Amino acid sequence: MRDQVTSSDRVNYGAVIALVAISFMLLRKWIAGGVCKSRACLDGKTVVITGANTGIGMETAKDMARRGARVVMACRDLTRAENAAEYIRRSTGNGNVVIRHLNLASLYSVQEFVKEFIATEERLDILINNAGKIEFDDLFFDKRPYSPLLSYKQSKLANVLFSRELARRMKGTGVSSYCLHPGVIRTELIRHILVRFPVLKIILSLPCILLMKTPWQGAQTSIYCAVTEGLESKSGCYFSDCAEKDPAPEGKDDEVARRLWEESAGLVGLNPRR
Repeated sequence: MRDQVTSSDRVNYGAVIALVAISFMLLRKWIAGGVCKSRACLDGKTVVITGANTGIGMETAKDMARRGARVVMACRDLTRAENAAEYIRRSTGNGNVVIRHLNLASLYSVQEFVKEFIATEERLDILINNAGKIEFDDLFFDKRPYSPLLSYKQSKLANVLFSRELARRMKGTGVSSYCLHPGVIRTELIRHILVRFPVLKIILSLPCILLMKTPWQGAQTSIYCAVTEGLESKSGCYFSDCAEKDPAPEGKDDEVARRLWEESAGLVGLNPRR
């Protein structure tokens, strides 16, 4: 009898373990989302990627290099950029990776950077995500207590509206603009916080593995928007998991998008009208 019970228990334990394993695989597959299936070749193209030394930027740079593109990494940390560039060359077999130091505080450097590397390209892909509300009367939290969450949400909505307005202004020029949500991804975004709080890193390790995308998975929608042929007609649209999605109503307000463009142009001393 004891042997029978033990054998039965083993079967039950095995069934539970199998169920947990299958559930985990299905969960991970669902979290992973879409995959870019385009086989587009980028020979002769120049691809400019900011933040390419880690995370989504790194995976995007590797994919673009494999497709034959000249990858230009626009970075502020040259040491990390050089290490990333060498890794991309080794992992892809493509040595056509260029590092460009970019001082984002200088409007002139941005303009020259764009002219030098992407002025002759057919498409300019703006890759961003969605959330929040624009408070035009207090954009910089001068009149209200600062909230990191509200500030983040406002900045994400501003990105979506910028992409929409850019698409409108660039219509008919061959320049496309897309916004997207890459998903919740295990990147180095909070690395400085985790260094200060190592216990938090331990606590979050398992949930991150279970519930977050890998950087490669998170880069798929960015890659999809950058290389998929025939997507030009979707300029100004919003994407998630390699598919067009409907953004929140706040992200489709053309009047707010126009006003935000004019406010932004005024802040940096440019002519806002067109």
